[in-house]
Amino acid sequence: MAEDKPWALISEVGEQGYVEEVVDIIKEHFHIVCLKDFLENPVLHGPNIQAMFVWNCSPAAEPSLLRSLPSLKVVTNGGVGIDHLDVPLISSFGVKVANTPDVVSDATADLAMGLLLASARKIVEGHLIAVDPKTSYLPLGLMGEEVTGSTLGIIGMGHIGYKIAQRSKGFDMRILYHNRNRRSAEDELAVGATYKNMDDLLKESDFVVLVVNLTAETTGLIGHRELSLMKPTATLVNVSRGLVVDQEALVEALQSGKIRAAALDVTHPEPLPRDHPLLSLHNVLITPHVGTNTYATVRKMVRRMVDNSVAAVKGLPVPDEVKLK
Repeated sequence: MAEDKPWALISEVGEQGYVEEVVDIIKEHFHIVCLKDFLENPVLHGPNIQAMFVWNCSPAAEPSLLRSLPSLKVVTNGGVGIDHLDVPLISSFGVKVANTPDVVSDATADLAMGLLLASARKIVEGHLIAVDPKTSYLPLGLMGEEVTGSTLGIIGMGHIGYKIAQRSKGFDMRILYHNRNRRSAEDELAVGATYKNMDDLLKESDFVVLVVNLTAETTGLIGHRELSLMKPTATLVNVSRGLVVDQEALVEALQSGKIRAAALDVTHPEPLPRDHPLLSLHNVLITPHVGTNTYATVRKMVRRMVDNSVAAVKGLPVPDEVKLK
């Protein structure tokens, strides 16, 4: 019966929250309260909420909010990365944490290849010329970089990184990778990937794609030193987290010609201040953190969030629980 459904706290529905098309997936199993409505009357709503759905880092699982949710069983995150969640803190309240791995991999890998291709072949620049009312001739000097047969270096060969390797194989790319743990010989053979230490990967690659989780170890992973190792014709593609790259070092490398270009789906902060130098560089392509933004993927993510939350509320094992290490 509808009245027996548990309650869940969500961010909002609309431009900065869930698209309308997926809200019904949550409503099948939960009554929902949007954060704005909750904050207007936390005493009324707080005791009823058993699940919190975090989407685009909202609601923020801060101590003050957690203390106001005495019945909370689970905080479930839309996406893989949980660098914005303090797992030990949340766990100290007796609350489980879950994310949505795997279901985001295809869409994110697709976008990584899209950024790589758009940067290499100057697709955005070409579009702007084609639609400019002042254009009266085709610019034969708009030259890009060859993708087919080039060398791709993947830093972070997890599920998403491996999907990128699978796609790049179709472009006959030489695939190098660096990962905390080396993949099996079978995995390497399937995509034709060669394991390298990071320095050698940076030196040899025409395109370097970052696909790591943000941790203390990967914060600032790519800085002045790493960028100086890259080819002057190389492109850096980042679909992980903005803080993985030292942005001041990146600006300097792009301005000085140490690397050819950068294509970024992530920055820090998001969005960047409107006067940030990255926004005015001609050799930078930036998208607004849309790696998972397809209707099919968002629906899959929300279904996984619901599955995790329903399990937690029922006291069952949570399929994608993130456990304390």
